[in-house]
Order: sequence, then structure tokens, then C-alpha cells
Amino acid sequence: MTKKERVVLAYSGGLDTSVAIPWLQENYHSEVIALTLDLGQGRDLDGVQEKARAVGAVKAIIMDVREEFVNGFVWPALQAGALYESRYPLATALGRPLIARRLAELALEEGAQYIAHGCTGKGNDQVRIELGVMASAPHLKVIAPARDWGMSRDEEMQYAQDRGIPVPTTRASPYSVDENLWGRSVESGVLEDPWVEPPEDVFTWTNSVERTPDKPLYLEIEFVQGIPVAIDGENLDGVSLIQLLNASAGQHGIGRIDHLENRLVGIKSREIYEAPAGVILHAAHQSLESLTLTKEQQRFKATVAQEYADLVYNGLWFSDHRQDLDVYVSSSQQFVSGTVRLRLYKGAFMVVGRQSPTPLYSYELATYDKADQFDHRAAAGFIKVYGLTTKTQAERSQSNTER
Repeated sequence: MTKKERVVLAYSGGLDTSVAIPWLQENYHSEVIALTLDLGQGRDLDGVQEKARAVGAVKAIIMDVREEFVNGFVWPALQAGALYESRYPLATALGRPLIARRLAELALEEGAQYIAHGCTGKGNDQVRIELGVMASAPHLKVIAPARDWGMSRDEEMQYAQDRGIPVPTTRASPYSVDENLWGRSVESGVLEDPWVEPPEDVFTWTNSVERTPDKPLYLEIEFVQGIPVAIDGENLDGVSLIQLLNASAGQHGIGRIDHLENRLVGIKSREIYEAPAGVILHAAHQSLESLTLTKEQQRFKATVAQEYADLVYNGLWFSDHRQDLDVYVSSSQQFVSGTVRLRLYKGAFMVVGRQSPTPLYSYELATYDKADQFDHRAAAGFIKVYGLTTKTQAERSQSNTER
């Protein structure tokens, strides 16, 4: 690599990417362009930009992609019901393909031959970003400093200290944190022992139960074709809606997830997640589907949800398979419109009401009062036909026994 060649680095301002800038300069004699995407991290990204320049980046670019992230990635995953291993709303996993696409686009604009990221060799994000780059600009080459340099976290911190690089990670607080609008993930440090209860300093978006309000909060969330559009009658754009739910549900201690998950690379990892909006919206969406989808749709869609979650987690967002699943998901959501009412209290929540202009639930068929319109006399014939196989098997078994 010559001095004139350029690398576009996915820059977060954390330990790995902060160290990566001088490391790339020292080991590849490259010009580094730092790209930071605003995915709703809620941090001072101007400070991140200044830090990248101070550390040595020739350019430091920030892009606000929050709306694109919500509409193009979060909402499709919500409609699909995608929860990895039935728990994780995939916040980090959904952000990575967008990061990869923007890295590739910027590399083409800047005439860069390489992109770089701060992912380690044992994580999932290296796969997500590199597959995303392959799908967007397959001729670009990838450099993964944290995978190549062989430094421990202590050695990284010493490397940063020797070069005067300020990093948020210290030996007293060694957590690795990733945040975006849809959720927050924390790992490393004491969390690597799955027996240890997560200390309270791990959580920043959610209150402990002891600090939650003493009165319950009721929320009404309106959906149109599986996408949330309003809270308590107020229409909101996707970014504002998620922000509001993160704040209100987090205040009531909703959204903490302690998950021992199966990584793509074959190891188990203990992850702590905070996803107040994600947890609430997935539960509300599923409840509305129970009102508007048939039994067969619900059962098959649960299979689709698992498949969708797996491919997102495994970095296959840009695959034809995901696009094919989106067609089914979109079709399944055409009648998933209505309002769901939830009660939040002391770290727990419950769906306490749901209504839709196109429900499959019928009061006249379900009720036992005088409004009942169900034909009870039809049940006898139904049972006779439905039980015919059972009766035939029983008669055969009885006949063989008597011989």
C-alpha cells in the first residue's frame, strides 16, 4: 500500500477504532478517512469527529442515518417479528449492514481501495460488515486491525496511552458497549462470568425496579400494516416514536435482557442488552397479529421470524433469501393495523387491550351471552368428521385385539 492510498474506517470513537487510526498509519502508511454514522447513539458525535481528526484522520465524516435505519432496517425486522433466539431485538445486527453500505459508498466517492473496521476475530460484526461490503462493492479489500494486531485490551489501552489517545475504556470499567436507537449492548469485564449478576452500572437506559415510579403507566400504540405510527393518539415519525418509548419504558425498568447467546463463530457469549422500545413494540406487534392473522399464518410466521432473525444475526441482510422473506412478511402485514394498550409497572408490562378495524376476532362468535351467533348444532357433525381417523384407528386396534 502506498502513502497515497486511502482507507475508510468505520469509526465509533471507542477503544478499538481510536487505536486503529494510528495503527493503520504506522503499519500501512495509509491516509485514514473516519466515517461515523448517527444511528441514534445519543452521544456527542461532534466530539467523536474532533477526536478522529486529533488522532490523525485526514477526514472525519458524520452522517445522520437514523431515519434510514428505522424505515429500512428496524421496521422490516419488527414486521417480521425477528428476535434472535426469541430474545434479542437485533439492534447491533441491524445497524451493521447500513454501516457496511455507507462505508462502501464513501470508499467509492473518495477513491479509497480499502475499508477497515474495529471488529475482533471472535465477534459477529466482522461477518456482518464484510459481507455487507462484498454485496455493495465486492472489489474493495477489508482490513481488520483488531483482528490482526494481536493485542489484548490491556495492551490496547497501553497503546492508546503511549500515543495520548483518550479512550472511554479503563481497567476499572472494561465494558465494550455498542448503542443505536433500537438498543444498547454491553459485554466484557465481570459480565464474562455468567454466574455474576450484572452490576447496576451496566445499565444506563433503564431504571432498576427500586427506582421505577410507584404508579403504572398505560400506553396505546397504533400500528398501520405492522408499523407503529402513533402513541396515545399522537402521530410520530419512527425516530421520535422509538425515542419516546425508550424513555418512558426505560423509566419503568422495561427492556433489560441478560442473554447467553450462540455466536455465529461457534462460541457462547454473555450479552447484556437494553431495548425498551424494541421489547415493547415486539410484544405489542405480536399481540395485534394474534387479533388479525389466522392460526396458520401465525404459526408459519413464527418460523419465518426465526429464519429472519438468524439471517440478520448472521450478516445475510443483503441476501436474496432476506428479500424473498420480505415479500411474505409484507403480504402478511396488510391487515395488521390497529391499536394495542399496554400497562407498564415495576419492571414488567402486559398487553391489556387490542383493537383493529380488520379483526378476525368476532364477539358474536366468541360470546356466551344472548348475542351468541355460533351454530352449536354444527359441532356434532364437525366432531364426527374430525374424529373419524381416531375412531377408525381405535376400531382397528380393538378388532386385532379380539382375534
